[in-house]
Amino acid sequence: MNEILKAWEKIKSLTRRAVTGKVGPDLSGGDEKHIKKMIDNCVFARGGEISSRSRAVELGEIYLNLSIKGRERFMKVLAREFDIDINKVIDIILKFQEPEDEDARIKAEMELSRALIPPRVKLLKQFNSLPNGFKFLIDFRAELLPIRKNDPYLQKLDADLEDILSSWFDIGLLDLKEITWQSPASLLEKLIKYEAVHEIRSWADLKNRLDSDRLCYAFFHSKMPDEPLIFVEVALVSEITNSIRKLLDEEAKTIKPEEADTAVFYSISNAQKGLAGINLGNFLIKRVVNELSNKLKGLKHFVTLSPVPNFRKWLDPILNNGDESILSPSEIKAVKSVNDHKNAAKGLLELLDSNWSIKPDVSKTLKPILMRLCVGYLLQERRGKKALDPVANFHLENGAFIERINWLGDTSEKGLKQSAGIMVNYYYKLSDIEKNHELYITESRINASKDVKKWLKKS
Repeated sequence: MNEILKAWEKIKSLTRRAVTGKVGPDLSGGDEKHIKKMIDNCVFARGGEISSRSRAVELGEIYLNLSIKGRERFMKVLAREFDIDINKVIDIILKFQEPEDEDARIKAEMELSRALIPPRVKLLKQFNSLPNGFKFLIDFRAELLPIRKNDPYLQKLDADLEDILSSWFDIGLLDLKEITWQSPASLLEKLIKYEAVHEIRSWADLKNRLDSDRLCYAFFHSKMPDEPLIFVEVALVSEITNSIRKLLDEEAKTIKPEEADTAVFYSISNAQKGLAGINLGNFLIKRVVNELSNKLKGLKHFVTLSPVPNFRKWLDPILNNGDESILSPSEIKAVKSVNDHKNAAKGLLELLDSNWSIKPDVSKTLKPILMRLCVGYLLQERRGKKALDPVANFHLENGAFIERINWLGDTSEKGLKQSAGIMVNYYYKLSDIEKNHELYITESRINASKDVKKWLKKS
């Protein structure tokens, strides 16, 4: 926030205008009316470019100094008071439906197109011309996303922002850059801050992830050169890896990049919450695959080592309801052999909430049960026509297939809580990426190896 405010001070100094009127941090009382008047002046008032930029700065400064409650009220004013003029739209539609001639129809069509753009869009776009205006709008949307759900006006405001940001962050406008240990410290700090899959525990951990056989690539935009938009971490190894602990082991032997035959994508993190829904990750993976295949000719395999983040979110309620139909008779018997609960489903949930993974006899008993349930979840559970699991859907949309399911691939607290410790290798076979993508998108077909599918059979 301080960086944005400092950048805007220069614009304020170019005019005699200053922030007019003071508002409280919660935007209570008559403050909302004052904000409405300011937005109205910004959207509809005439003036030169400097005047317009100054007005946008005033509003931006006010917003940045509001409390959480005040920012929500600011958003609601913008969403409700500066929406489309519905009566004007209806009048134009009537003209469009009964035009005098072709020229009149085209004119009405253009009028309708303009009338469907809410006045607030003009203000949102004005921030684009300000220093750090991109970052301001991204952060603005990040704060809007959690509160939009039950408010249709806020949902429309979010749609406006997503449309604007999607056009500004088109893949053709982004730069792919490698981040190394020699990158600026401020950028490395952001990797630590934004890493969303496997926490970076220390500078030593980060240095290990940026060693000669460990790579990190990110997308950047020219308007935000110091802010990664999304980044992916890659390990160069000599075989497909099945454990994140082994992959991040700081004591593991380093290999020469030219000796590696496999690139493992083990973490992809969206660094800007405000860009949610703007699909950058699929382009990033494909760009990095192409980059590495051209750079390192010895690479034959491109795979991920991915979590199954919603596996237990899906499984736990079923078990909590005591639904034993999810288990076969032999699985029910197996669960009861290591847990004395009368209901095997509830007994399995009790085990999952315990330290089961460090007990060899319990782990051995649960392996075939949880592996079957997890494969069924990945291959059969859907949200519409898409895989229910978000990570699975992401990689399947990108054209990967499910190569292998890894038992106890992540035994961290987070890994056990989300995925029951299971991890997945999604395989990007260069010759099949487009075919897999088309089959998944058009036919909802999920390709998986025979070794994966064999887990579907109930014992």
